[in-house]
Order: sequence, then C-alpha cells, then structure tokens
Amino acid sequence: MGSRVSSDSLDGPLAEDFARDGFVVVRNAVSRDVVKECRSEIGEGLRALGVDPEDSSTWTSPVVRLACPETEAFARAGTQPALWAAYDRLLGPDRWWRRPGVGGTIPVRFPHPNDPGDTGWHIDGSYPVDGEWWVNYATRTRRLLCVFLFSDVTADDAPTEIKIGSHMEIPPLLVPFGEEGTSFKNVQLPVSTLERPSAWATGSAGDVYVCHPFLVHRATWPHRGTSPRSIAQPEVRLLEDFDISSPPTCPVHRTISAALDRT
Repeated sequence: MGSRVSSDSLDGPLAEDFARDGFVVVRNAVSRDVVKECRSEIGEGLRALGVDPEDSSTWTSPVVRLACPETEAFARAGTQPALWAAYDRLLGPDRWWRRPGVGGTIPVRFPHPNDPGDTGWHIDGSYPVDGEWWVNYATRTRRLLCVFLFSDVTADDAPTEIKIGSHMEIPPLLVPFGEEGTSFKNVQLPVSTLERPSAWATGSAGDVYVCHPFLVHRATWPHRGTSPRSIAQPEVRLLEDFDISSPPTCPVHRTISAALDRT
C-alpha cells in the first residue's frame, strides 16, 4: 500500500508501488528543525487572521487556509534531496520544475463541530480556465500532487483519505473532453472508484506523500484530535507536457498510457 521510503534511501520498488497504488510516502523527508521553522511561520500566518494555534478559544472555524509562505524555511522544506530524488524517479531527471519552495496552500484544520463543507471526493485541477481549475487526460501542467505533513497526523486528526489505485480509472473519464479538458468539478467518479480500499495520509511532521496527479482523495471530517493539523498540498510541474501518443517516458506517463490502453 504505497512505498514507505526513508529520507536516507530510495531503494526498492518505488516506481512499481507508485504505479500500482498511485502514491508513495517519503518518511522524514523534511528535518524536524526545518519543520519547526515552518510551523512557526504557519502560526504567524494564523495569528494575523486572529487565530492562535495555542488558544482553542480562537478556533472558531473547522479549517483556515493560508497561502504557503515563500520563505527560506519553506524553500528548504521543498528542496530536500530525498524529495527531488523521488521526483526524478517518477518524472525523469531534469524534466520537472525545481521550484525553490513548497507552494500551494496550507489548509489548517481544527477540532470543531461544524462541517467544513470541503470533504467531497475529487481529483485536483491542473490549469486555470475562466476562474476554475481544469484538467485533461494528459494531466496538463500538473505532474505530481504532494502532501507535506507539517504537524503529526493521526487517524483522529482529519487526515486526507486516498482511494488506492484510483489514478488508473481517471484518464478514460477525461477522454471525451479532449485535449481542452474540463473543470475538475465535471469529473463524475464511478461507484467502482469509491469502492476501492482507502489509505490515510497519516504520519510524523516532515513526512511527504508523493501522489499521482489523478489520485482520487478527499479531506475528512470531523477532526477528533486536540491540536491543529497543518499540511501543504503543492504540485510538481513538468517542464514540457507529455506527448501521450509517444512511448511513455516515466512512471507517471506510463500509468496514464496504460489506463488509456484499457479502453
């Protein structure tokens, strides 16, 4: 159920497990010292919005979203050698954008009785069209989805839920929309996808889930823990889009081609 690799080694069947499950986990990818700096900056961002991560009386919403800071601490978090080695294995060396940071948003979830209203099953969009996020069968622009854990996450802390192997069911659903694609909201997931076994993005602060761009997932609710849960959800971009009609060039390309061949 997804390769669990350490920050010291990427030996083992990483590409094979990624192709089967749709994700791998790089444990201890970000050091505790860097995580501590990032958590401090997340706390500063929350306090600027009137939310104190140390004062539960200020937790008046089930989720608060922050833009990921473009700071030195997050630059170090996003450029760890273990992560870049995993990206090389899954996308091909020197073929993806080496972003000097993490990027994306940071949803901070709190123990709170209200439904956050964002827990539906979905795949992430890849590129903006008229104010919405769209996606096509070649996963234009987005090549990987990463989930950085900036706090310890247990089963009680509203972890992201993942449908194992669901990435293989998505490309055929997108073929009717052509290369132009469609809003991710228009992707109707079949019952078979939601009946797949689940995995939960749990672990220690510093772990990173490296996911296929078509992996079906959702936020969970309620948060039954006692402290805020902080993650980041950035993308990894390829420098050039895949030519789906050409022979596969990397594990992500290979899985998409295999899914299309099934149809």
